[in-house]
Amino acid sequence: MGTLIVIPARYASTRYPGKPLVELRGADGQAKSLIKRSWEAAMSVQGVDRVVVATDDDRIKAASEAFGADVVMTSQDCQNGTERCAEAYDALGGGYDVIVNLQGDAPLTPAWFVEDLVSALRVHPVAEVATPVLRTEGRALNGFLEDRRAGRVGGTTAVFGADHNALYFSKEVIPYTGKTYADTDETPVFHHVGVYAYRPSALAAYPRWAAGPLEQLEGLEQLRFLERGAHMLCVEVVARGRQFWELNNPEDVPRIEAMLQQMGAV
Repeated sequence: MGTLIVIPARYASTRYPGKPLVELRGADGQAKSLIKRSWEAAMSVQGVDRVVVATDDDRIKAASEAFGADVVMTSQDCQNGTERCAEAYDALGGGYDVIVNLQGDAPLTPAWFVEDLVSALRVHPVAEVATPVLRTEGRALNGFLEDRRAGRVGGTTAVFGADHNALYFSKEVIPYTGKTYADTDETPVFHHVGVYAYRPSALAAYPRWAAGPLEQLEGLEQLRFLERGAHMLCVEVVARGRQFWELNNPEDVPRIEAMLQQMGAV
């Protein structure tokens, strides 16, 4: 299956303008931009035919080309990463069996998360989109709950059926559980990892659909697929001891830098 990774990156982020160019220090003290670390994460994935950065900003284009990335310029009209991936794929002329959206704010995404998504589409022919979910331990779940109590948007959670078909995603912590969990306890809450693998037909359809009320309320692009009845497969992945976090707010920078240092990532 021919596989393309697209890294959507925009400068005008509502919560964190200029986020792709923010520098993060690794274990050796070296600073690299967020977009470069995301590109390095994409390049580490096995079995990928091409990796491109998709952006609407000349500053991100210049920074990406400086470290050797292929860049596809997209319009400023894209409302989210999926729309930007669709526009980039169209600009490239298609020709791939799977298109992966590896968002430009997730440099800690392990390569096997992406590899597992591509494999899942291979063995589930009816699935139109695949996305990873990670079972939380008490430490992570308690962090999500604390973020919500403090009015911060933390991780997104997912619920799915027995067939792993996605039922819903939310910035609230779902499903509800009144139980108290110790840091190392396994919990019934799954953290949604914001990576997507699309079949070309699903990606092409997405920009033609208007954003529905759930997508607008939650601010979660994947809900557009669910509101249109698309088959989205939740693929349970295993962290293998790796920590994972997305850069959503300025407060996430020291958290991610600490994780890079603990991992020994340069």
